[in-house]
Amino acid sequence: LFIGAYATALLLIVGLVEIFDVASHLDFFKEWPDGSTAPTSWILRYCALNAPFLYLQVAPFVTTAAALFTISKLLKHNELVACLNAGISARRLFLPLYLGALFVAVGMFALRETATTRLGFERDRLADVLDQQTDDRKIDTIRMRDVEGNVVIAARFFPERERIENLQVIGRRGAVYFVVSADSATWDSEAVPTPCWRLVGGHLREELGETSKRSEIERLEQVDFTPRDLLLARKGDKDPMGLSFTEIGRLAARDPYNLEYQTLFHYHLTFPLANLVLVLITVPFMVGRERGKNLEGVVAASMMCVVYFALDFVTRSLGMDGSLAPLWASWTTVLVFGSLGSALTEGMRT
Repeated sequence: LFIGAYATALLLIVGLVEIFDVASHLDFFKEWPDGSTAPTSWILRYCALNAPFLYLQVAPFVTTAAALFTISKLLKHNELVACLNAGISARRLFLPLYLGALFVAVGMFALRETATTRLGFERDRLADVLDQQTDDRKIDTIRMRDVEGNVVIAARFFPERERIENLQVIGRRGAVYFVVSADSATWDSEAVPTPCWRLVGGHLREELGETSKRSEIERLEQVDFTPRDLLLARKGDKDPMGLSFTEIGRLAARDPYNLEYQTLFHYHLTFPLANLVLVLITVPFMVGRERGKNLEGVVAASMMCVVYFALDFVTRSLGMDGSLAPLWASWTTVLVFGSLGSALTEGMRT
């Protein structure tokens, strides 16, 4: 029953979210400046690539809805009463729901890493192409740090050409402060001995105390970053919730004092657990009610979900802006509602 209900809830909720997402991108269907329109296959491909990421946003809702559908069907056919009269406890009866929610939580971890690695950058590329209405997409103003903490500022970045216009790098090597500026930089993946950025109009200014030296340079050797690092930095700024554990780890290594990345690392651990926590909270509201009053249980369970996600949003926001420690910001809601759900489950009216 739970598997069937989960499939139904998955198609319903993810389908609705997909429709809302497409409705928010109506510019995809507009005529391009050259008089053409985006191929339908591109839009369908974007929707297909985006579906796993939409699911990751609403997976706890899908699991909770499936659990409530399952219990409602049991109650409708009086199967819950039959099981209880046969000596099966309510907790044993609902064990498949708890195990299913735990399985979904584990699956979310794997899906986030897999989808982000294999689909994420292609989805972002299609979104930019459809939004900017050009094959040669452009990204304005990317700021990032390399592994040494040097600051990289790219005024304009063309990913398909792997080219930067108006590049500036600010950093230090030992006691020497340096600034690199260039009119443009192009990634040379075949450079020897290692790939590098080829500069046009590149200048290096080094300062040590009151001594300053300026020289022209043709390749960037002071910092270490690739075109993929620029895209990752842009994603971390534009869509931090879509980052995977691996991506958060790479960004945090470059910017270890960024509280947003620290909070998101913990949050990506706790958010999948909401599948199990919400089932623990909502199931007891459906059990022990008189016949014909299932709607009251659904309403009460839905209100608990609203309260959960409201508190979850508040604590996460406080953690990302530094008002609350990242650990507490991510784990408080899960621990509080997990304890409450365990208590409600233990005291279910049967």
